[in-house]
Amino acid sequence: MSSGTFEVDGAGLYYEVRGSGPALLMISGAGGDAGYYTEVAADLADAFTVITYDRRGNSRSTGRSGGPMDLARQASDARALIDGLADGRALVFGNSGGAIIGLTLAARHPDSLVGLIAHEPPAVNVLPDDDPARGFFADLAGRYAEGGAPAAGRRFAETVRGEGTYRWPDDLWRRFLGNQDHLFGAEWQGFAGFRPDEAALAAAPFPIVLAAGAEDRGTYYARPSVEIARRIGAPWVEFPGIHMEFLRHPARFATALRALATWVRSDNRPPQPRMP
Repeated sequence: MSSGTFEVDGAGLYYEVRGSGPALLMISGAGGDAGYYTEVAADLADAFTVITYDRRGNSRSTGRSGGPMDLARQASDARALIDGLADGRALVFGNSGGAIIGLTLAARHPDSLVGLIAHEPPAVNVLPDDDPARGFFADLAGRYAEGGAPAAGRRFAETVRGEGTYRWPDDLWRRFLGNQDHLFGAEWQGFAGFRPDEAALAAAPFPIVLAAGAEDRGTYYARPSVEIARRIGAPWVEFPGIHMEFLRHPARFATALRALATWVRSDNRPPQPRMP
């Protein structure tokens, strides 16, 4: 594994690179830390050049500005990494908020991708207007305003199925706690307002696959993946486990991702299963 800091506009992005072969950029969600994917990246390094990074303002990266951060900035950072570390094009995997960034990247910078796997984007704005999940972001924003990061963070963990049933790596947990104010104070507004650019995604010149965990059916972060897939005519597939299965059972998650990434990379769309 090699690591370094990649300089982009107004920030230094900490990154890690493992392996050789086609480039696979992995974008993390809340907390924005490369450490979410450490074991999965190591498992895939025999088949891909796996690039992970701490998103702007998170963990070992710099770039906190004190103001809201929009998704265009997040997508621009990902594109810069692809340009600098992957010769301009990569397969992209994103989980949760990272999937939202991946969908934004695919719509705004299609020339940077050879494919996208978007795992459980919490894009609640695609759900029906009367769906209770539509209030998720506003609820946590209110808790942050009233009780700060601890109050919002506790509630966030309560909404994610399976959290508390396994142990995070100690170093990742410490960094995550240090990122909570950035998450709720700077990034939250961008994620809350996300609406996929359906026309751009439907017209993408590369495969897009939406995905969710088998144990997450019915959650506010799994259901949008089904709806987005339906709207843009993309395949939807089921991964094993929960929202952060890459931490709970990284080898099992890596096996599923290896198969799907290989399929997408070769431009063969996986067969579309019946959607739940």
